[in-house]
Amino acid sequence: MCQAGYSVTTSVSQERPLDPIPWYRVYLVLSLKESSRMALTIGQVADAADVNIQTIRYYERRGLFPTPRRTPAGYRQYADDAVARLRFIKHAQELGFSLQEIQELLGLRVRHGAACDAVERKTRQKIEVVEHRIRDLQRMKRTLERLATACTARRPTDDCPILEVLEDHDDVSH
Repeated sequence: MCQAGYSVTTSVSQERPLDPIPWYRVYLVLSLKESSRMALTIGQVADAADVNIQTIRYYERRGLFPTPRRTPAGYRQYADDAVARLRFIKHAQELGFSLQEIQELLGLRVRHGAACDAVERKTRQKIEVVEHRIRDLQRMKRTLERLATACTARRPTDDCPILEVLEDHDDVSH
């Protein structure tokens, strides 16, 4: 028996004391079924989804993220699906969807009916926006290249064509 009065019985029926070294820790291993019922703290959710805690609170205020239940002490408790929802939001943002569009997509995600058509329509609209941005960026690049070429003479800054164009926006021809 160890100091606390616990002992371990082996299959040979010998009693051995538990290891009395205090820095050893015993970790509770839960089954998948048990762990899926566990509540996560805001810090755990933020770490798992690789976002800031303030991001989660902001999404809650915007209605993108459901308000979690709270402990009697006021701590937020999130379900396991909170991490997946955050990852969905972040991935949609990376693809260029606004928070308003993401909120609409999340609403379609809940309604399983004819949602796929609506999601495809929204995605095709986003593709058009991206193509328009690409054209604008290419036009900007051409203008900047023309201005940089015009500046090769290295004149004093009072004659600099780039500064002149920036001062008089009407001169910029994309």
